[in-house]
Amino acid sequence: MSQAIGKTALAYARVWHLVDAKQRVLGRMSTGIAETLMGKHKPIYDPASDCGDYVVVINASSVLTTGTKAKNKLYRHHTGYPGGLKETTFEHLMAKDPDAIIRKSVSGMLPKNRLRELRLARLFVFEGEDHPYQQNIIKRYDDLGKETTLDPSKVQA
Repeated sequence: MSQAIGKTALAYARVWHLVDAKQRVLGRMSTGIAETLMGKHKPIYDPASDCGDYVVVINASSVLTTGTKAKNKLYRHHTGYPGGLKETTFEHLMAKDPDAIIRKSVSGMLPKNRLRELRLARLFVFEGEDHPYQQNIIKRYDDLGKETTLDPSKVQA
């Protein structure tokens, strides 16, 4: 009898991951989050299928950048009107909406196709420690970015 799971519901089961952004570098953390959202860590990964997991990011307000990116990085968008190019610095966006910084970073690291919005819908970013998904978390990432599996019987509610 074969031991292969194949492309069944068991193989596509989605797991919840918790990432603590406190004192983590934005780019390095975002690449790991993007790979988890795409499902590249699973043996059944297929670029055309949506087999990734859920990711909950906490402490978004304390994420770090390297070098002088905190002062020099610009986020640009266009309103659609002539002369409507708007620029926002990293520091201003961090003070206004730290969740948007992580979301934009992860979005830029995902493939630009029709699955991008579906994958980003599974990313939940919170400014502080509190979030409503405590019961769902199965895996947690430590300071080195290594995955730690939590025993569901030992998780405190």
